[in-house]
Amino acid sequence: MKKMAISDQEFISDLSHQSFSLSQKVVSHSISDNFLKFIQINNPNLNENSCFSISELSALRVEYISAKLIEQIGELSSMEKIVIDTISNGDQISNLALSQDNTPLSRGQKMADHVASFGGSWTFIISFGFFLLVWILLNTAFLLNKGFDPYPFILLNLILSCIAALQAPIIMMSQNRQEEKDRERSKLDYMINLKSELEIRTLHEKLDHLIIHQQRDLFEIQEIQIEMMKDITLSINSMNKR
Repeated sequence: MKKMAISDQEFISDLSHQSFSLSQKVVSHSISDNFLKFIQINNPNLNENSCFSISELSALRVEYISAKLIEQIGELSSMEKIVIDTISNGDQISNLALSQDNTPLSRGQKMADHVASFGGSWTFIISFGFFLLVWILLNTAFLLNKGFDPYPFILLNLILSCIAALQAPIIMMSQNRQEEKDRERSKLDYMINLKSELEIRTLHEKLDHLIIHQQRDLFEIQEIQIEMMKDITLSINSMNKR
């Protein structure tokens, strides 16, 4: 197999055997053991000294998160799949909420909302109480109970029954739609919390990798400084012997 020629600023990934910039280099011993074992399932030839790129690890982290979720909760639901997709694509779940809130309402839904809003207000209670009072006084006091609806107000009872029969299902339509919106919002809250937890875990892993990488650089600097000190000591000793 012909080896690919690379520059001093590039390295060959042991995972995809492609060249990447040195700034993308990640050594396997700097990642967590569980994550490395997950990578070795499909790549058994990898070891603690293997090298990857950051972009490759990002894609593997998405697969690792999916595997962990399946292990914890079984088969992924549509909500977990949306969370995984948003992590891999870098999208925001809040955009889903905005798109749902901007969904246009039908004429019937708007009418149901208006009826539910007006039927549950003090304006409706006061105005309807005033209507009942006028109706009763008109038929009893002014028309001496000989008007169009004498006592016991059979026509008024019929009107009230019709209003209640029509108003109740319309209000229920509005309440059912509101409950559906509440359920969707609770699903979005769950997905946002799940994504936050997964991203915090990923952030901890990246911080661990960064700390290990910095410690390795510090050790290399210390080794160079020790070698410099040895050279200086040897030079001083040689000068003293002279």
